Amino acid sequence: RMFIAQISTLSVHQLISHQTSASSHTLVKGHTTKRRQRTTIRRHEGGEEDTMNINRPPQNILDRPLGGRGSSRGTGDQTVSLSGFAYLYSELVQYHQNHVDSISELERRLESSGYGVGLKILELLAYRSRETRREIRLMNILQFVSTHVWKSLFGKPADSLERSIDHADEFMIIDNEPLTSTFISVPADFGQLSADAYMSGIIAGILAGAGFQARVTAHSVEQSELQLQEQQRQHALTYALASAATSTSSTMDFATLMPVRSEKAVFLVKFSPEVLSRDASMDR
Repeated sequence: RMFIAQISTLSVHQLISHQTSASSHTLVKGHTTKRRQRTTIRRHEGGEEDTMNINRPPQNILDRPLGGRGSSRGTGDQTVSLSGFAYLYSELVQYHQNHVDSISELERRLESSGYGVGLKILELLAYRSRETRREIRLMNILQFVSTHVWKSLFGKPADSLERSIDHADEFMIIDNEPLTSTFISVPADFGQLSADAYMSGIIAGILAGAGFQARVTAHSVEQSELQLQEQQRQHALTYALASAATSTSSTMDFATLMPVRSEKAVFLVKFSPEVLSRDASMDR
């Protein structure tokens, strides 16, 4: 009874917590995300009160930068260490190599490892673009993969996107300098093994998540002499610019020292008949 009597004498403002949380909902692509907002009640000497809203930093990992934490203004480093990626990827290939008995099974395991990553990349890019529509045309989704996806992963778009002349359901995404196989040497007894099978799995995951079922395979193709000369010229120009920029420093970007590739990666995308018929019906 004494406790109840004491509570009844308290003021309403003393019963309210000085910090209450309120949530505002934002609808993004059919998903509801909550951004929490904190309200602080301040009391003045005269007994008046006012509120101050303090926005908490986003807790969702999709709102955070890909590389590092960055600064408070979001100007932090957005890249991942090239040597760190090369080491981790080589360990991934060696791990799967020790658990298979054939080259085809090794490529299948690499593709399976990249498939789930592709689904998450599609969700991440769709979330950050803040768009309320999705691609429903075949060429548009291929352009999205060869430009936006490639830029988010490698800092540059793919070198070309081509359509097969002999087969209408086949398309090719070409990368003259694939990062995934730059620091991996394939033994001669492994035949036509492509260390870029991981990327083909990522492409297949993105297409499947967008509603475009396709079979994606990676192939290593020898570059022509003209392509090698152009690649060497680009490397020499990049190295000269990097040397001039770091003339007063003892460090140089490791990417400028990447070797010239004699082979390019061709990712062959073969769509299912249902996808082709659906895309053809939109042209009618």
